[in-house]
Amino acid sequence: MKKVHFIAIGGRAMHSLAIALKKGGYEVTGSDCEIYEPSMTHLMQAGLLPAELGWFPEKITDNLDTVILGMHAAKDNPELLEAQKKEIKIVSYSEFV
Repeated sequence: MKKVHFIAIGGRAMHSLAIALKKGGYEVTGSDCEIYEPSMTHLMQAGLLPAELGWFPEKITDNLDTVILGMHAAKDNPELLEAQKKEIKIVSYSEFV
């Protein structure tokens, strides 16, 4: 099973892709500092709503296949830095699709 993590999962396109991948058999995790409606409800219904808001580098584990980076994630995002350190494949939404 492919494992992906979304940095900035709350965006309109990002949360839709996360839900589609989960339905397609991927193991999906994600983080965001702000999640608004309708993304919040959609993520909750799919079982993908993060337990707490914020960035958590410990979510970036060695068994991830890919990190999908949202547009509003800063270059110094702790999860992004951890993924770079661990040399995990990092792609944008458009690169992934």
